[in-house]
Amino acid sequence: MSYGFTTAVYVAAAVLFILALGGLSNQEKAKRAVWYGIVGMALAVIATLMGPGSGFWWLSLVLILIGGAIGQYVAQRVQMTEMPQLVAAMHSLVGLAAVFVGFNAHFELVRVLGMDEAARHGLEGFAAVLAHKTPVEQNILRVELFLGIFIGAVTFTGSVIAYGKLAGKVTSAATKLPGGHALNASAAALSLICLIWYFNSGGLLPMILMTLAALFIGYHLIMGIGGADMPVVVSMLNSYSGWAAAAIGFSLGNDLLIVVGALVGSSGAILSYIMCKAMNRSFISVILGGFGGTGGPAMEVDGEQIAIDAEGVAAALNDADNIIIVPGYGMAVAQAQNAVSELTRKLRERGKNVRFAIHPVAGRLPGHMNVLLAEAKVPYDIVLEMDEINDDFPETDVVIVIGSNDIVNPAAQEDPNSPIAGMPVLEVWKAKQVFVLKRGQGTGYSGIENPLFYKENTRMYYGDARESIDKLLPLID
Repeated sequence: MSYGFTTAVYVAAAVLFILALGGLSNQEKAKRAVWYGIVGMALAVIATLMGPGSGFWWLSLVLILIGGAIGQYVAQRVQMTEMPQLVAAMHSLVGLAAVFVGFNAHFELVRVLGMDEAARHGLEGFAAVLAHKTPVEQNILRVELFLGIFIGAVTFTGSVIAYGKLAGKVTSAATKLPGGHALNASAAALSLICLIWYFNSGGLLPMILMTLAALFIGYHLIMGIGGADMPVVVSMLNSYSGWAAAAIGFSLGNDLLIVVGALVGSSGAILSYIMCKAMNRSFISVILGGFGGTGGPAMEVDGEQIAIDAEGVAAALNDADNIIIVPGYGMAVAQAQNAVSELTRKLRERGKNVRFAIHPVAGRLPGHMNVLLAEAKVPYDIVLEMDEINDDFPETDVVIVIGSNDIVNPAAQEDPNSPIAGMPVLEVWKAKQVFVLKRGQGTGYSGIENPLFYKENTRMYYGDARESIDKLLPLID
């Protein structure tokens, strides 16, 4: 297959990827957008396998079949509650792939430069491209390789730690080694020195030292970020994986990899900014400082949490006209979205105005709650973002909070020493009645106490969220 045909297919694939990203901004178009991405990726793989310089067909097909089988197994096994962990794991694989491709390109460059002029004329594919590079182009390539491996290594260990935090295998608290930020700065300085060294020598040792330093940066950087900032971390690592792919695309001279990497990198960066804005946090503060750090003691919470049973909640719902449901990660853990959808259907059939309030950082993945509600076939038009619905709480009869803590925490407005001080939250406490569905009296994933649970108009409906809602369904009349 000629370069021209391969390039044309790459352009078509790039257009499909752009359409896929654009379609994901609308819930009704999201399914079609996913298919755009699937078709685009299929075209990209076929064009790459059939393009100039391709080889090892049987090996490539075997690896594709193995990868596809693993992907199908994982997709069928992973629950929606585990999607944040899965996304973090996928980011780690992208980073690791960038590291391997970068080192392979380095070894190929060393091999080609070690050949005499006559031997270079018989080369094909990437080796042939390397053989025709000028000394200046070779130095540019070294910088591209270096950056691709550096970003990939940071993404790999950072994503592994993010996976551990999301899966509960690593502590969700922000932890740093003695030295804190100075260790990260030292590792970054070492990487810069290695870049200069590699640029001048082209040797393997500076690449290895830089890779070790980058692996440490990824590990220590994410360990220093608390659980409440995980949605931002996931989108940030998504951005890192894109930039790693783009850098390797420059090294390989692959236009599609550059375009796709830039799309993923820029969209991830924009999403991270949106998430930080929703938390009233500086992006640099989140990434470098982690969660918390106000310095002063948090405000003490007085009072007690008053429990209520299913009959009490159902009576309030039967009397209410305006109801708002605030889903959180607890809904995902309990897999209660279908029960919530059924409750919503029954309440709406009885003429009640039921809506959902979605905070931008609800759950542990951007858009986590939207996906769960869409899966349960909750109508799109009653699922509203925080800015659209926050002013409506004073006129709301009943608010049901399902497994949320930080996004409904009044301490964000009332306590300047709270770790979430200044963070925009859903002002549910302004409603006439608030029912909070929780397993117990714990502080949740981020470990922050919530004064909402102690307010006079709040009642705690303890238990597994799905079981609790199932108890309500026969009581709605």
